Amino acid sequence: MKRQCFNPYLPSWEYIPDAEPRLFDGRVYIYGSHDRFGSKEYCVNDYVSWSAPEDDLSDWRYEGIIFRKDQTPWNTKNLLYYAPDVVQGTDGKYYLFYSVQNSSIASVAVCDTPAGKFEYLGDVHFPDGRVYGSNPEDWFLFDPAVLVDDDGRIYLYAGSGQPSNGNFGHEIKGLFVMELSSDMLTIIGEPTIILPADFNPKRPNYWEGPSIRHIGKWYYLVYPATDITGLNYAMSLFPDKGFIHKGPIHSSSDIGLNGRKLMNAAYPMGNSHGGMVCVKGQWYIFDHRRTGETTNRQPVAERIEIKEDGSISMVESTSCGLNEGPLRGIGTYPAYIACCLKSSGIFGLHNPMGGPYITQDGPDYEPKEPTDGEVNVDTEANAPKARICGIKKGCVVGYKYFDLTETKHITITARGGDGIMEILGSEDGQSVGEIRISHHWNNMGTDLNTAKLSQKAGCPVGRCPIFLRYKGRGNVELLQFTLS
Repeated sequence: MKRQCFNPYLPSWEYIPDAEPRLFDGRVYIYGSHDRFGSKEYCVNDYVSWSAPEDDLSDWRYEGIIFRKDQTPWNTKNLLYYAPDVVQGTDGKYYLFYSVQNSSIASVAVCDTPAGKFEYLGDVHFPDGRVYGSNPEDWFLFDPAVLVDDDGRIYLYAGSGQPSNGNFGHEIKGLFVMELSSDMLTIIGEPTIILPADFNPKRPNYWEGPSIRHIGKWYYLVYPATDITGLNYAMSLFPDKGFIHKGPIHSSSDIGLNGRKLMNAAYPMGNSHGGMVCVKGQWYIFDHRRTGETTNRQPVAERIEIKEDGSISMVESTSCGLNEGPLRGIGTYPAYIACCLKSSGIFGLHNPMGGPYITQDGPDYEPKEPTDGEVNVDTEANAPKARICGIKKGCVVGYKYFDLTETKHITITARGGDGIMEILGSEDGQSVGEIRISHHWNNMGTDLNTAKLSQKAGCPVGRCPIFLRYKGRGNVELLQFTLS
């Protein structure tokens, strides 16, 4: 039986935010920043990559470290690497574009294969050799994204709308574009603003983290917006001008979905960064989510639809993500695939940062480097296990979606507290069942009335969510649950 896909789609101990998905030679590759578990800073670890065959997005393979901080010759202090992008050049080689922490410089590494190892090539510069970002008059460069267009022309997109980045000696102008020569380093077109900086939290303006795609006649820019509705997109008929904002695509907290506001966020709020990829005719949006109390972020993805007019509707965050439909209603699932983590609410309002959170029972984990091109992460017995903590009275943990057609029982593995876990069909719904919680790790369950659950959820048994709400004293930790 084919394995299922969850969100997050990589192992729970792997923290790759800002992931750009790229399809090369029949495999989907993920290139992103690399957080370290327990760190107070983002992007502490070196770049790594994972890939999966395009016909099985559940089969992710660790490709190892593809580029280290000490490989940039002038980065003598091993400053952090921020969100990268990788494209295949007109010469067939693969180019990694990245930015060293607050440097305002776009650097480039190159490799003959998409899985690395990449080697430093140089820094983006003008024809006279002057590196962009080396003069104060250069606009602040941040989060480079690259398009190798159908006609072979190459465009570099970068910039910030974040006012605090003005502290690093360059003017904040928003998102700008520069054309590059085929050497992937030399600027042959003057920088041009295409999404100006305007930090207005009430409008979906450009914030940071661009991703560019050319689909049919349209050019799409995906970026996190200043109104915290997550990944938004703009469209144009041209690669370097005319971009018009169209709307949000994805928020890991579902903010903006069907009018949902910040104080009713479905999941702890965090930043966003990601991009789109088409696999076997199906489009996906890749993003990330925070895990809770630390800066660690996990990669997530959802199916999207590009309509005939080119528009994209916002999609909800789910636990099934890349899966071909709802998850099976028979089997054991890790608790951390929850797409809803909400604090106890007062008058329908929730603290988006004060609810349950995801953690793990060991330090940052480094899997073995691949030796034969294949690493089965399921055999990594020493990898830390993830769990949900901080479940207090009134907190809700939710999962979407399952095919409960044959499901008759639910068992949870939990500990702590003194109370019961209610089973709901919606975030704020009525209880349709209860499970008594034990103080120690234990398996506790009850019969599941799927007909009643789906009625309360307002959706069919074949695509039904499951929500758990704690009622009692103390804090509960949740490790996994089993449907049978």
